[in-house]
Amino acid sequence: MAQTVCIILDTTERAWLAAIAGDRSRPLKHVQRARIVLLSAERLSVQEVARRAGVSRPAVWRWQQRYGEEGSEGLLRDKTRPPGRPPHPTSTVAAVLALTCSEPPGEVTHWTGRAVAERIGISLRSVQRIWDADRLQPHRTRTFKRSSDPAFAEKVEDVVGLYMAPPAHAVVLSIDEKSQIQALERTRPGLPLASGHPAAQTHDYTRHGTTTLFAALDVLDGTVLGRCMQRHRHGEFIRFLNSVEAAVPAGKIVHVVLDNYAAHKHPKVRAWLSRHPRWIFHFTPTSASWLNAVEGFFSALTRRRLRRGTFTGIVDLQAAIKRYIAEHNCRAKPFVWTKPAAQILKAVARVPEPSV
Repeated sequence: MAQTVCIILDTTERAWLAAIAGDRSRPLKHVQRARIVLLSAERLSVQEVARRAGVSRPAVWRWQQRYGEEGSEGLLRDKTRPPGRPPHPTSTVAAVLALTCSEPPGEVTHWTGRAVAERIGISLRSVQRIWDADRLQPHRTRTFKRSSDPAFAEKVEDVVGLYMAPPAHAVVLSIDEKSQIQALERTRPGLPLASGHPAAQTHDYTRHGTTTLFAALDVLDGTVLGRCMQRHRHGEFIRFLNSVEAAVPAGKIVHVVLDNYAAHKHPKVRAWLSRHPRWIFHFTPTSASWLNAVEGFFSALTRRRLRRGTFTGIVDLQAAIKRYIAEHNCRAKPFVWTKPAAQILKAVARVPEPSV
């Protein structure tokens, strides 16, 4: 191809192209094409035009030729490109989905993208697109536990009823213990978060003992009353109940949601209840701790304070937990339960019964 192309511009055409080249709101590709034609009209070589316009020589030849064939309007319009590969037929997509949801051969437990691609005869990326469109993730698995409590439905309706329609002139508390909270001190200071690198901490640590957090979540305002103790027997539980009793305003009925831990049903705990008639215990079904609202607070405490924390001892750990509870109470909001008992029972009914 020739190194120079003769382009002749009249006054009107030159002014129009100059306006495009100087318009900062125009797309860069339009500005570059107008500059190529303007520089070519100055009888410069293709190499010099490419250098000044900041493009390659083939680009200069291409837009010189386009301008000669289609004029100024051709600079602002991209030619259509041929379509890419056609999508896979419905039968192929159905085969991928059916194979992914079937049992794999041999001793493997699930299908991989490469195994499906090899079996069907398509690319790995095609399999991944089909999985994404149907929200299939065969590499992931979740755990579940079906409660065997014969009074499951009654207890769910009781607890959910307290959350969604708490009784008037009463306090609804969710109480539980988070035991075996370890005071771990990392052997080296952690590395901070940086661009391209997550925060890091050493895998080795020094253990300084454990503590147990007793917590009571007030469903009506979202605040938490917490107390750390060394153990979590019925004696410590009664001491915690006494501290909650002192904090709850007099004259109000106290409804407490708690799990089936043995310390909660100890004879001495039952005797304490008989001496405090305004307290009413509502036990969650067995294997259904997710019904206990305070578990959400424990989860946030673990993720946001404990898991990455480093503590020099039990006192340091307990002080950190106390500060976290204080910060939580400053921004606390009422606990909101959104799923009615009927929906929960319907969802649980879909879980298959254990095989005999």
